[in-house]
Amino acid sequence: MAIDYTERIPNNVALAENRRLQRALESWQPNYLRWWDSCGPEGTQAYDVYLRTAISVESDGWAHFDYVKMPDYRWGIFLAKPQEERRIAFGDHLGEPVWQEVPGEYRSLLRRLVVTQGDTEPASVEQQRHLGHTCPSLYDLRNLFQINVEEGRHLWAMVYILHAYFGRDGREEAEMMLERHSGDADKPRILGAFNEQTPHWLSYFMFTFFTDRDGKYQLASLAESSFDPLARTCQFMLTEEAHHMFVGETGVMRIIQRTCEVMNALKTDDPERIRAAGAIDLPTLQRFINFHYSVSLDLFGQERSTNAADYFTTGLKGRYRETRISDDHRLSELTWPVQRPADGSIVCEDVPALLAINERLRDDYIADSQRGLDRWNKVIERQGIESPLYLPHRGFHRQIGAFSDAHASPRGELVTAEEWQRQRDSWLPTEDDHAFVASLMQPVTEPGVMASWIAPPARGINNRPLDFPYVEWADSPRGE
Repeated sequence: MAIDYTERIPNNVALAENRRLQRALESWQPNYLRWWDSCGPEGTQAYDVYLRTAISVESDGWAHFDYVKMPDYRWGIFLAKPQEERRIAFGDHLGEPVWQEVPGEYRSLLRRLVVTQGDTEPASVEQQRHLGHTCPSLYDLRNLFQINVEEGRHLWAMVYILHAYFGRDGREEAEMMLERHSGDADKPRILGAFNEQTPHWLSYFMFTFFTDRDGKYQLASLAESSFDPLARTCQFMLTEEAHHMFVGETGVMRIIQRTCEVMNALKTDDPERIRAAGAIDLPTLQRFINFHYSVSLDLFGQERSTNAADYFTTGLKGRYRETRISDDHRLSELTWPVQRPADGSIVCEDVPALLAINERLRDDYIADSQRGLDRWNKVIERQGIESPLYLPHRGFHRQIGAFSDAHASPRGELVTAEEWQRQRDSWLPTEDDHAFVASLMQPVTEPGVMASWIAPPARGINNRPLDFPYVEWADSPRGE
């Protein structure tokens, strides 16, 4: 299914056959471009960036690489190929044909899902707006810009659903996507994690590992939806989302590699000496893990959720890889283990699985995050260093759910409010930590050169060498 790039809005949904929808989206497009200019990557309009652009939704050869100026990037609307005779895989409508139109009784629930997902996409672009000024290499700068343009396209994906299937309400919601802004006191983004600052590249790599991983699981759940256009939209978005998590995992891994090299060269694990050598010590990395992981856990919502149960029973949002789960896919009699604080300790109890949809998804996320962290620890182990990193307990630093009123340590012990405050600076990044990391953020724009605090990647992009000019300014010569 090739994408038609002769259209003003590239698409594979036959947009030209629906003139009313086409006109509505074309009227939204200038507002989007104004948002990109004012809230997207700062001062980059003239940069030539070696970007991949989707040209098909086939798994083989779906993207094309070339230099593109980001304001000229061809954002568009792409849905995965339809699955013939696809049936609803879960909930009250199990076994029925999937829907091609929004069922009237589920309209409000479905719109809320689409708006919440769509709101996260421009939010992350806004959070990362200033990072280009302090890039650790052209390789990393290009990856930042690739993620930015793809998050922009993911916004387009949700806006298409709103325009195509929700009428005037959908058009109004699409406009609001561009009116809310990350961290805005009056019109913030819907989810708390997307109002946090991303002040430097360490936070960025943590964000793309932990928070974009939440995006993977949310999109995978929506890709199971009985509303087929949304499912197909999210299936293709997952193709691009994989790169975002790759950037986060390998970015943190390269920081760890460089830190271990400095530790071995100096024969010390003293954080002050490691910092003085221009690397980020492991205790500081652990504090950033604690913060970004805990904030991302909140994105899954309450452990017991009637809203999540409603999404499941109505068929709007499934579980991760729903069709691979061996149960009745209705959850009428099943239970799921859920942790909560009780009488000074953390207990685990079985609750109705239908109410624990969020917690099951959080469990999947935790297991996936642990696999990534295990790969980071292998880097430390290969360097002969015995300071493994770890994921804090799911109850640590939570603002939503059963642990929001508790005070849990990273190791999963309940402590008093006074003890938590006393230990806070050893568990979470401090202002001094942020100031130190920010002091390292000096731009490196010579092809093939890396900042002192990060190791080079294992390979370049699209079989290009590491010293390839992945980003070029208007007056810079293009290398071959």
